[in-house]
Amino acid sequence: MTTANIDYDYLLKFLVLGDSGVGKTCLLYQYTDGRFHTQFISTVGIDFREKRLVYSSRGRRHRIHLQIWDTAGQERFRSLTTAFYRDAMGFLLIFDLTSQKSFLEITNWLEQLRMHAYTEDPDVVLCGNKCDLLKLRVVSREQVAALAQRYHLPYIETSACTGANIQQAVELLVGRVMERIENAVCNRDFSLLMAQSRRLPNIAYGPDLVRLHQPQNNGNNNNATRRNCNC
Repeated sequence: MTTANIDYDYLLKFLVLGDSGVGKTCLLYQYTDGRFHTQFISTVGIDFREKRLVYSSRGRRHRIHLQIWDTAGQERFRSLTTAFYRDAMGFLLIFDLTSQKSFLEITNWLEQLRMHAYTEDPDVVLCGNKCDLLKLRVVSREQVAALAQRYHLPYIETSACTGANIQQAVELLVGRVMERIENAVCNRDFSLLMAQSRRLPNIAYGPDLVRLHQPQNNGNNNNATRRNCNC
């Protein structure tokens, strides 16, 4: 591959985490395709979707190629999906506002991140999904606010059914990761992640931005149906 083949400035890789059934796959499809899947099919292992966007910062416009990886929430796939944590640059951590259990599991997911991510303090956006199901909600705003404050997490309520706040959640994470990239000269862990990831080009550092360079060689480089906005 030559430099001329690259039509983006940055390749960002995010992971979507959370218990099975919280709506991770539906949220992802709503963001990338703008449509809601009425069928619930549990993710087996890991899958990903891609999207292009433009990010503006410090008077510059950056073309971003975004890879968002959808992980299986079941415990039996946990050892498989944790292998992908270290290469991820940001995380969307999802729970279901109609499931107290999925909310209580957030602390366990955060512990997994501390153990397996490239740093003990990765960029995470906490999302309370299914906010459209007002009558079924069991997790209070006070509960979430206390947890978000304890772990210093930005929090946003989303709906994979209506699309509410999904784009805002992703853009919030993009902004936090891009800010870390722009300060990567002072961030050894993130710099190593950018340079060593098999899915990312090599980088050279300018005075205030990370500039991408192409590698020298290619290398080998639940089955039930849910309806009525239940994802």
